[in-house]
Amino acid sequence: MPRRTLPLVFAAAMVSAPWALGQPASTNQTFVKGPTEMAGHPYIGMWVTKDGHIRQELLPNGRYDEARGTRRSAYRGRYEIRGTKIDYWDDTGVHGRR
Repeated sequence: MPRRTLPLVFAAAMVSAPWALGQPASTNQTFVKGPTEMAGHPYIGMWVTKDGHIRQELLPNGRYDEARGTRRSAYRGRYEIRGTKIDYWDDTGVHGRR
């Protein structure tokens, strides 16, 4: 897997931003944590793009596994559900939100 790097300015902004540290942007967001709470959440399970190229599985233990094309487990990491958004941290440390 190619290593992804962030520009220094962006990396510095992430360190100083509260959401980069896994904290909510506001206090009115509902957090779903722990396998018991996660097991019944409607986002848990396999999500597949229409063309089948991207397949992402959200596991009830707070981990995800994403396949791309013929590449199994192209990306792996942890996630947290915040209201209707999902925060992702892949195992290389890159953070994203959907």
